[in-house]
Amino acid sequence: MHESTSRRGGTARRTVLAAGLGAGALSALGQGPSAAATAATNPARGTTAPGTFTGPAAHERLDAGWFARPARAVRPKFRWWWPDGLVDPDEVAREVDQMADAGFGGAEIAAVHHSISDKSVLDTARHGWGSRPWRDGVEAALRRAARRGLTIDITLGPSWPASVPGVRPDDEAAAKELAHGRAGLAGGATFDGPVPAPVRAPASSVTRQRLLAVQAARVNPANSTRKETGLDAGSVTDLTALVSDGTLTWTAPADGDWVVLSYWQRGSGGQPESGPHTSPAAYVVDHFSPAGTAAITGYWERELLTPAVRQLLKAAGGAFFEDSIELETDGLQWTPALPEAFEEHTGRPLLPYLPAIVLDRSNQVFAFEEELTRQIRHDFWETVSILFNRHHVSALRDWAHGLGMSLRAQPYGLQTDAIASAALLDIPEGESLGFKNLDDHRCLAGGRDMAGHQVLSCEAGAYAGTAYSTTWDRILRTMGGAYAAGVNQTVLHGFSYATAPGAAWPGFAAFSPYNGTPGYGESWGPRQPTWRHAEDVAGYLGRVHRVLQAGTARADVAVFRQTGYSATGIGASWFTSTGVPLGWTHQFLSGPLLDLPNATVRDGRLAPDGPAYKALFLEGDFFYGSSPTLALAQARKLLEFAEAGLPTVVLGAFDQALTPGVPAPGETAALREVMARLFALPHVRRVADKALVGDALAGLGVRPDVHHALPSTLLNAHRTTEEADFYYLCNGKHAETVKPPVARVDHEVTLRRTRGRGTVPYVLDAWSGKAVRLARYTEDGDGITLRAALEPGETLIVALARPGSFGDRHGDRPHVVATDADEALFTGDGLVVRSATAGTRTTRLSQGRTVVTRFAAVPAPVTPGRWELEVEDWRPGARATDTAVTRHRLALDELLPWSQIPDLADVAGVGRYRTTVSLPGSWDEDTGALLELGQVSDTCRVVVNGRALDPVDRLHPVLDLGPWLRPGRNTLEIEVATPLLNRLRVARPDVFGAAARQAYGLLGPVRLVPYRQERVR
Repeated sequence: MHESTSRRGGTARRTVLAAGLGAGALSALGQGPSAAATAATNPARGTTAPGTFTGPAAHERLDAGWFARPARAVRPKFRWWWPDGLVDPDEVAREVDQMADAGFGGAEIAAVHHSISDKSVLDTARHGWGSRPWRDGVEAALRRAARRGLTIDITLGPSWPASVPGVRPDDEAAAKELAHGRAGLAGGATFDGPVPAPVRAPASSVTRQRLLAVQAARVNPANSTRKETGLDAGSVTDLTALVSDGTLTWTAPADGDWVVLSYWQRGSGGQPESGPHTSPAAYVVDHFSPAGTAAITGYWERELLTPAVRQLLKAAGGAFFEDSIELETDGLQWTPALPEAFEEHTGRPLLPYLPAIVLDRSNQVFAFEEELTRQIRHDFWETVSILFNRHHVSALRDWAHGLGMSLRAQPYGLQTDAIASAALLDIPEGESLGFKNLDDHRCLAGGRDMAGHQVLSCEAGAYAGTAYSTTWDRILRTMGGAYAAGVNQTVLHGFSYATAPGAAWPGFAAFSPYNGTPGYGESWGPRQPTWRHAEDVAGYLGRVHRVLQAGTARADVAVFRQTGYSATGIGASWFTSTGVPLGWTHQFLSGPLLDLPNATVRDGRLAPDGPAYKALFLEGDFFYGSSPTLALAQARKLLEFAEAGLPTVVLGAFDQALTPGVPAPGETAALREVMARLFALPHVRRVADKALVGDALAGLGVRPDVHHALPSTLLNAHRTTEEADFYYLCNGKHAETVKPPVARVDHEVTLRRTRGRGTVPYVLDAWSGKAVRLARYTEDGDGITLRAALEPGETLIVALARPGSFGDRHGDRPHVVATDADEALFTGDGLVVRSATAGTRTTRLSQGRTVVTRFAAVPAPVTPGRWELEVEDWRPGARATDTAVTRHRLALDELLPWSQIPDLADVAGVGRYRTTVSLPGSWDEDTGALLELGQVSDTCRVVVNGRALDPVDRLHPVLDLGPWLRPGRNTLEIEVATPLLNRLRVARPDVFGAAARQAYGLLGPVRLVPYRQERVR
């Protein structure tokens, strides 16, 4: 999770991986309602990666249960926040049961308690992270999870970044920084005195700092920027040998002003967020050295991995987890081996370049000439990336494998290649809070898919200031787009342990209060009224995951990124703004991925057994002024791919290509010669304007797997198995902050079949779990064209599978290619058409036959006029974890939000709306009705004449009541559950009083819209 620290990006070369790698669904179509995991091969080890799940194997049949009843392994999980070790094993087991009963798949144990300002109440000496009570809690969680089929993950240390109790800031294993000092000196003047002290004092816990070097450099105003002092690179002079007993005597040349620089290596003093969590205190480890990783693994081996815990972890097959890499320092992130590693990687010493690299509170301080500065910084952060991936990511992953576990991590927050890190991890993870748009997910997806892994996780629902006001609707809208960008696992933020000292109703919440105000959402669980319906949401998310973890992800285009940042919001020219709205999909690759075993071309596809990219796109490096940079080794790889037949589009002046780092003699000329050979190939197109990228792709014969004629907000993801093509469609948006809001889409969309022309389309309703053959579509070669009608955030899942899949009995029957009826669908009676009005309708079938259907009169829509409302009003009970319920009964002549009803203005809880509607005596088995609920906040369930219906699609709350209605009186009951904010506004006004009331309840308009249904004969 990323809350307060700023993110910066970085780069990496191919060598980075050297150490580690060898009802709603059919209504969305205008068609009415819809009537086991295996381990993945880990290329890093050539063995099975524990905890990394795939979709169906080649022999697995797509029966009805495959989709309807997703395994626990693919169901959503929770961040599970504990107040360190202040937990009771019985309560831990109860909370595992609560998650299991609600249909979730697991949890990640994390010590997080930002809401507790007085940490002394946590008694870290006896109940800290890693203490005996903590271990007892972990054992209780693992034992109960094993019984219930859940997976338990555990953070590598308390909170984040990764830290170890007992490691001191001055220790070799502790995180380091490079601080600098400076002193101005006029030309010809003499510096005589102590070397300049660091501009920032060390953290109070740091007791030692070592002088690394002293330099002088001439000031060159021509190289200055708004924030950086310009220096002359050729003037950098090493004065270290002149230092004696901490003093320096040196006379500057007379030509210009000079600056004397000192560099100090010291511990950063970084600690995990919102500590202390342990006694002795934990300090952040060095993420770039073997010593830092050994401190983590050694502590686990010595202190935490008791025989019982070791056995339980191995049996559970869960994951160790590391949050985003937020190494907060005043200086430059550092490790003592950096100078040696830099020289080994580049062939040049690091110290002469230090002025252009040092940082002061994340800001650059000095600069040389612009191009040289860019090259130096690239080489430095590329070296850091190598060390991070080699000594931290790969080492921790291999250690986890030895315990029968996997490694899941958020590999961003530093100026390192997150794309390359994602390829090393068993499960890379992004987040909805820190990621600025969908391209941030696409970066991690590229690493995952090129490495042959299966899961891309997302920390979901961490919205600032939304504690106890987060709606499931908002989470679904957020995740809708993320799934289209490659995410296929949701770890919800989060589930708080029940209580902690000083916690107020409704219990301990890890992030609320936060600085005296509502903090980050959310604390899910039985404390929330909407938990009553959480099983519906868990089932929906689990089914989406089931589909999106099946088989292999496909993407149309690989976008080569010279700098492998994530969490930046930087997309790709043309594709992000123009291509995606037309159906194109893309992922990002960085240099190290080009050396993976999957990085081959066959039949014009890159990684043909994986994402099977149809083309590669190269443009200037957005992170370095859009410079046309490309490493020579990477240019040779792109040339190799193009010579093998991969269509390639290049945007920008790459005939004048530059090396990303400082070039070796002759390297730039060699690079440009390779580019000239690339441009001469028939499968390569150069364009000077990003608006021409689409035309270039078309000229190369490259088409997207999903196509629609006009731009829209329809997003898509495509996965293939031996059995089917799966298409996930969502009416979503590129970023949460995009305005105006997404509007409804309703247009035709063409999906490409890759599993042969004998496949037919099935609609998979992720809310109900039902799969039915689509009744209306057209075919043209390998394309199937259907109608997508989706409300904002709504999703549609289509499987192009063999007839008879999912238990279907209609796979070999003719389908509808055109009709003027309202809907066509397959039911238990066969192929039917529907109409909401009387008259004659004409339907043309796929074998060429035309059928005329006559519809009798249809009853008019019904709007219920009076409602009975019974409300469970949730209030604080005797203890912080107790909830008292007061009941209200009202009669309503119109539907209003509770905030506008005096008796309910400050009420939160569960409301049951009841009404009756009378239907005419002519109502028969060929007559049905759709129930339109309109606006509902937040979750709901529907009962008709005593019959509980399928879960309600929260983003398109329309249900088919067809079989459940009868002539005469019919009873409708709609149960609505709300967030807790409105009650907390008055129960805890010191924290929540300034928040505006939310509009709760059934707001409508509610309508019953009848239809008649006739079989097509």
